[in-house]
Order: sequence, then C-alpha cells, then structure tokens
Amino acid sequence: MEQEKLQQFQDILDHARRCVFFTGAGVSTDSGIPDFRSQDGLYNQKYKYPPEQIISRSFFEANPEEFYRFYRDRMLVLDAKPNATHLFMAKMEEKGTCLGVVTQNIDGLHTAAGSKHVDELHGSILRNYCMKCGTFYDARFIKNSTGIPHCPKCGGIVKPDVVLYEESLDDDVVTSAIRKISSADVLVVLGTSLVVYPAAGLIRYFHGDKLVLINRTATPYDENADLLIQASFSEVFPYLHC
Repeated sequence: MEQEKLQQFQDILDHARRCVFFTGAGVSTDSGIPDFRSQDGLYNQKYKYPPEQIISRSFFEANPEEFYRFYRDRMLVLDAKPNATHLFMAKMEEKGTCLGVVTQNIDGLHTAAGSKHVDELHGSILRNYCMKCGTFYDARFIKNSTGIPHCPKCGGIVKPDVVLYEESLDDDVVTSAIRKISSADVLVVLGTSLVVYPAAGLIRYFHGDKLVLINRTATPYDENADLLIQASFSEVFPYLHC
C-alpha cells in the first residue's frame, strides 16, 4: 500500500463534512464471507447450476429446494463478525461527518458494526417473510429448516428478504440512497466491481468534491476517481483515524 495514497485518503476524510460510503461484497471478505467475481468468489464455484441462475427469481420459483440448498450453503453466513472496515465506517457516522452507508451487501454487518443509516439495496439475510401471510422470521429459522422452509402459521414459503436477479429494488431504499449520494461532498466506493445495475448506476448521482474508489481490481469508473486505491482493505482501514 502506497503511503502517499493512504495519506491522501486520510486528508480527504479529515476534510469531509458529508461523507457517504458505497460498499460491495469485497468489504466483507475479511469477515470470511466470499465475494462473487474474484477467483474464489461464488460465481467461480462449481454447482449443478450456475450461481447467477440459482439466485434468480425464475429459478427460485421453478426449483425452490435447490435454491434453498445453495442459499443455506453459500449465502446464509451467520457467524461472521464486522471487520475493521465496517467498524471504521460506523465510527465516521458516530463522529457526525458521515451521512451513512449505501450497500449492495446482504450480510447485515454494517448494522452489526454500529452504523445507523444503512441503505441495503439488495436486502438482508437477517429478514425473512412468509410469502402468504407476511409473518417475519429470523435467519436462524431458515438456517435450521430443511428443504423448502414453510410458515408454521399458514404453510406459505418463507422467503429471504433479498433481491434476486429479475426482481426490482425497493423504491424507498433507492430514494434514500440517492438522497445520501446526491448530498455527499465525499463518496467512497469500495469492494464493488460496479457492474451490477441498477445499484452501480447510483453513483452517477454524486456531484460532490471527491470520489474515492478502493477495490482490488479495476472498475468501469476508475478514470472518474479523484483517488484510486487498488489494495486490500486490511492494508487501508486499520491505519486510518476518524
């Protein structure tokens, strides 16, 4: 990690008044949660069906048992803890210079770290609802079930509150995310390839002073960044101060 870039990032954060963090799966890899597109990511694992197909709405409806087998095995990670990057963002918010987090992640680790203003664009594994009567169930209910989880009250299928491929993002969450991003003077985008739309397109609403991109690999927005850091987060956030 270049010390000059680390100092540049620190200076940007020190002068930020309305910082917003936009995060993707790479932020949670240090917590033991696999990302999607890296060499060891979910999309490069070998399953009977491609993971992109399994986590689509049409597959869920056509083959729910196989969906839940994959979901429990690879996506329902309940023992993960927030890492230094999550904790740093929560401290920035507590300090009052961060408007909050906009995340593509479904693991709930931002909230677990203490962040209060989190827009979960793709939902959360921690919320699950009966598709028939709407009864809420926690993640342990899904984890401890077998086959297709059914609601004890009405027999309906209990579906995780996560946005599958072919499903729309929640309008209220998107509106909140746009409000944060458009109000920010500093936008820090980290751990995302910025190729999944419509979520990735939200950074176009940023018109502030400094755009910082931190990712281990290149993104389509690299040339727009005021500061580009290609490094692991363990090389960056443990060395910053709020």
